[in-house]
Amino acid sequence: MLLAIGAVVLGLVLLVWSADRFVDGAAATAGHLGLPSLLIGILVIGFGTSAPEMMVSALAAWQGNPGLALGNAYGSNITNIGLILGLVALLSPLTVHSQVIRQELPLLGGATLISGWLLLDAQVTRLDGWLLLVLLVGVMGFSIWRARSGATDALMVGTESSLAEHPMTLRAGILWTLAGLVVLIASSRLLVWGAVQIAQAFGVSDLVIGLTVVAVGTSLPELASSISALRKNEHDLVLGNVVGSNLFNSLAVVGLAGVITPIDAERAVILRDWPVMAVLTLAVLIFGIGWRGRQGRINRFEGGALLLVYLAYNAYLISSEMV
Repeated sequence: MLLAIGAVVLGLVLLVWSADRFVDGAAATAGHLGLPSLLIGILVIGFGTSAPEMMVSALAAWQGNPGLALGNAYGSNITNIGLILGLVALLSPLTVHSQVIRQELPLLGGATLISGWLLLDAQVTRLDGWLLLVLLVGVMGFSIWRARSGATDALMVGTESSLAEHPMTLRAGILWTLAGLVVLIASSRLLVWGAVQIAQAFGVSDLVIGLTVVAVGTSLPELASSISALRKNEHDLVLGNVVGSNLFNSLAVVGLAGVITPIDAERAVILRDWPVMAVLTLAVLIFGIGWRGRQGRINRFEGGALLLVYLAYNAYLISSEMV
């Protein structure tokens, strides 16, 4: 048992470290290869912060733990909004200036609705997985097209400045990309093994472990990047991290896991977890876009409400497993 707990702790630490190294290396390599900085920013915000979820869910599906794969993806979305956005907004109210964010939020809402529609048959089939991946390609293509054709945006300015803070040679970028990827895979395997062992020892389902412990662990990159962006007063980057990550979780993480092996969704996912994710996503959509002339923002009261929903949801999860 102690070995499994140690594996989870060590796996989480290495996962966060390797994801950071992988993203820095990939961004530096892409920059040296002449890719547009706007494109690098989109990829880093989306794929970079979702790399832990993607790797953990893919390995969980491959090793026959689909509940952990689905729980990690949806649990991370809930954690990103309820815990990260809620906590950050409590520390400092967030004001949205970026037009990109206002356009991405409806896309996130659409991806959430599509994921719920696919769950109606209580299964994520390989066809469903491919559909989600195709939608991801479409979203990325739209984002790249918009970045190339649009004017300078608050989100992209913040992204470029944050990337410029980590100069790296091409050789170093390639080495850190490869090293980060290797450690990312190894730490994900370690984390999945430990989480499954703990779940079996306590009689807790893989789904709940994925929704709680693993979801929080794989969301640490989003938390770290959000706090860093908040310290620099880059509010759009905070919301951009969460929106981009949740889009990738809903489309890429679930899609990849479903392609690897069909996922049988527990009834609780449809009646409990997806509705919570959908309500939190709707709340952020309303807060972020604004209404009746109100500028998009998340104030302390709204942040507190998001955090309260997250805490109540996790308390319910824990209490239901103890019954």
